[in-house]
Amino acid sequence: MTTRTAHAVHQIARPTGFPTAADFAFACFPVPRPAPGTALVENLLLSVDPYHRGLMDGGEGGFELHAPLEGRSVGRVIASRDPGLAEGDLVFHREGWRTHALVTLGVAGTRRLRGHEGVPLEAYLSLLGGTGLTAYAALTRTAALREGEDLFVSAAAGGVGTATGRIARLLGARRIIGSAGSAAKVRHLTGRLGFDAAFDYHDGPVGEQLAEAAPDGIDVYVDNVGGGHLEGAIEALREYGRIAWVGAISTYNGDRSPAAPRNLFEVVHKSLRLEGVLVRHHTNLQEELEEFLVPHLRSGRIGTDTTVIQGFDRTVDAFLGMLRGDNLGKMLVRLDG
Repeated sequence: MTTRTAHAVHQIARPTGFPTAADFAFACFPVPRPAPGTALVENLLLSVDPYHRGLMDGGEGGFELHAPLEGRSVGRVIASRDPGLAEGDLVFHREGWRTHALVTLGVAGTRRLRGHEGVPLEAYLSLLGGTGLTAYAALTRTAALREGEDLFVSAAAGGVGTATGRIARLLGARRIIGSAGSAAKVRHLTGRLGFDAAFDYHDGPVGEQLAEAAPDGIDVYVDNVGGGHLEGAIEALREYGRIAWVGAISTYNGDRSPAAPRNLFEVVHKSLRLEGVLVRHHTNLQEELEEFLVPHLRSGRIGTDTTVIQGFDRTVDAFLGMLRGDNLGKMLVRLDG
């Protein structure tokens, strides 16, 4: 990549079911010059996330065709006419899936990164980014996890799942149980991430496997999958249990309106609470999140839990791989240079 030519990923077709590389194209354009009140950022790391799949169907708030896609990114300011940003500043922003972007401090989530000493750059798009913030809000606000409680996390080897396990352990969870999509991921959860139990959801009904892993039940469920996982968790939850519903990746490439779990009335019978989690409603927790996690990142007690793909030209590959579950932790793209 040269400093005179910028590159971006465009969506050129609406996916039918699972997306393919043919739904995207790489485009070149001149590196833009900052207008008054804006800064030019050269991106260093890009995030590819499950929520991108829903936006690709278009509609209100969805991605436009033949335009750069939106995505979380970390970059460095290389020219600025924004009084709040100086050349050399590291920033978080949402103009990803491109090599260069014009941003304005405080607009569309753009913020200057504090650059904590001893914390790798990847952390700002994983544990200290939207992924970690989602997990932190789900546990501390939506589900209000208390010390000594038992937790179940679905898609536990993914970005939000690994962050949820890490944070729950720091908050004092008693037992943490995860589901994943392969035997290797199950071993990763119990052997590397400190989960007390885990299972491959391909090996049988989730409800049965969860009952075996947690015979005395669970207090909190952080749901990244929906479908049969939600039904199984409702069965396992104790009275007054809480569900923080983050996502439903099991439905992202097909039916957007899955039937309700067959045991939904158990929400009433057990006095359960089910509440959705949208990270944009919890941006006020960013400083609290960093104060909580940075000491543990510096000490090495927790890691960034990322899978990093090298090269902007592999952005689409990284996205499709994330949807297939090829990643352990958060899937990121590191740009060349």
